[in-house]
Parts: sequence; C-alpha cells; structure tokens
Amino acid sequence: MSRCRALSLLVLMSCLMLTAPARSQPAGALGDNFIYRVRQGDTLIDLATRYTRNEANWNHLQTLNRVVTPELLPVGLELRIPLSMIPERAANARVVHVSGQADIDGKSLRTGDTVAEGSTVATAANGFVTLELADGSKLTLPAGGAVELTRLRQFEGTSLTDSIVQVRRGGVESSVAPAGEGVGRFEVRTPVAVTGVRGTRFRVQSSEHGVHSEVLEGSVRLQPHAPGARPDKPVAVAKGYGAAVGADGVVSGVRTLLDAPQLGEPARAGGGAWTADVSPVAGAQSYLVRVSRDAEGTLPVSSARFPGTDIRFSAPGPGTYYVSVRAVDDLGLSGKDAIATFEGANQLMTSYGLGVASGTGGFITLTEY
Repeated sequence: MSRCRALSLLVLMSCLMLTAPARSQPAGALGDNFIYRVRQGDTLIDLATRYTRNEANWNHLQTLNRVVTPELLPVGLELRIPLSMIPERAANARVVHVSGQADIDGKSLRTGDTVAEGSTVATAANGFVTLELADGSKLTLPAGGAVELTRLRQFEGTSLTDSIVQVRRGGVESSVAPAGEGVGRFEVRTPVAVTGVRGTRFRVQSSEHGVHSEVLEGSVRLQPHAPGARPDKPVAVAKGYGAAVGADGVVSGVRTLLDAPQLGEPARAGGGAWTADVSPVAGAQSYLVRVSRDAEGTLPVSSARFPGTDIRFSAPGPGTYYVSVRAVDDLGLSGKDAIATFEGANQLMTSYGLGVASGTGGFITLTEY
C-alpha cells in the first residue's frame, strides 16, 4: 500500500470515528449525584433533556460542574447530575431462582414472585435466591443472608435503574447492567461501607468483622465509613482486585484477587458425592466450593468451605451442574473461579422412560452406580 493511500485511509477512518453517533456513557452514581462520562458531541442541553426531562436545567448543570463552554464539553469529563433532578418511576424486581428455604418479609418466597421496594429478602442456611431488576441486572443472595431492597426505581425515558440494596447479614453477588447500556445507580450498603457500581460483576460480603468487596468485571467505588458515620472519600477498586474494610470502617487492604485454581475433571466419590483435583493456590487459606445450575453461578444450589484442596460436592437431582472453586486469602477475600461440569444424580426410570416417583412429591434417584 502506497504512503499516500495509507494516509488517505487513516484520514477516512478518523472522520468516521468523529462522525459516528456517540453512545451514552452512564457511569453509576457517587453520593447524591448520577455520573455521566461525556462523549464527543454531547452538550449540556442534550444531557439535561435526556436525564432531567427539562432542557432548562442545563444552566444548573453548568454551574454545578463548573463548565466554561456548555456547547463544548471535555470528552471524558465525569459530569454530575443530581439524582433529585432525575424523574423516576417505580421498578420492581422479579425472583428468577429459589433453592432451599427463602422468604420475603417473613413469607415463603417462590420463583416468579415480584419484589417491591422496601422488601426484605432472607435465605436460610440451605437457601439461595436470585433477583432480576428492570434493566436485567441480577442479584444473588447466598445462604444465610438477608438484604433490604431500599430503593427500586428506573429513570424516566431510559432503561437505567436506581437501586439501593442494604445488606443486613451475609453477602450478595451481582451482575449489573448486562446489556452494556451503563449504570444509573446501583449501591450495596453495609454498616461500614457503600459499594457503588460502574457496570460490573462483583461480590460483597458483610459480617461482624467488616466487609469484603471483590470485583470480577468493570469497577466499583468503595466508600468506607465508621459505623453510623457518613461515607468517606471513595476508593477505586478495579477488575481483578478486592478490598477489605474492618469493623471500624478502615480499609485494611486493597489487593489482587487470588488466581483460579487448576480444577481437574470431577469424579464420583461414592454416596452420591463428587470430588475433583484442585491445585493449591499460593496464599490461599481455604477454598469455597459452590454448585450451580448455570455456569455464571446465578442459579446456586449449594455452597461449602474447605480448609484445603480435598473437596466434596453433590447435586440435588438429575441434570448437568456446574461446580466452581475459588481460593480465599488471609483477609477473607475470595479469588477467581475455576469451573467444571458434572452430572447430577441418576434418576430411576421405568421401561417407558418415565421417572419413578418416591411418593413424597419427588423422584427416586440412585446414589451409587
């Protein structure tokens, strides 16, 4: 290719990039403000119209963000838009998975139920629940947990949601804004930290010892604080990192998450149980083993912690299941998952290919074969 032709092609590609329609860049929230990351071609009037539904609010946004030229916004600027200026509508959550015992405000919870703002969802020692929000975000509550859905709203005129989850005990695992349209506000609040999401997959675990936040995709803004105090200056936690906050609200460490262990092919261990070879991970203090009906782990059915690599797991019935193994470090931060598939219990069948009922509402399965 001649130098002249290459130069012409470079100019053409640059022009196409400049003239291509800019995609919106909602980037979550910080405090009482929605954050929008400016793209080329954005103006304050357009953004005021899109999010506050009133173009006249551009002047307030200019003052708040100290913008000199409203028609020429700096690309990449994190523009603050007060959430109080954004009209919202109610947006319930939907229960997409229940395993074991779980309840909502003291009543039994079932798949397909609707969960309204202000509800408290709790899981027993054998229970797991996954909720889906209006924008497709999923919130998984592991065993022995309880969360209050303090806020469930949606920005008018957009698909963005405004959600606040208060962890009462235990933890949550989230996959936020999977469609890639950005995040309005998604906050997980605990007694000593607020985790603000910027389009991510992450985990939060709360206990009397403090809070652990682990980021698998995207990033979060973690705002630690002493119990009862206002959130402090945010700490950025990027993909592949975790942060531990003590019971006093002080960040005790931000570090790289442990790598996923090497996981061998699952093999039967007798009595309906399975095992698999797990390679030791440097720095691991224990290993968390979870069984789910899907590879993403949003349909969990069991979870157990082991002090070493000698692990056992099982499935509640027939079908294909996914086992994930993650190493846990000395701060209590869980690392990345290694995942393998295995088959559940073998169901006793009739000569007509039908399952043999047990007489108690289930089917007879064979634990040894």
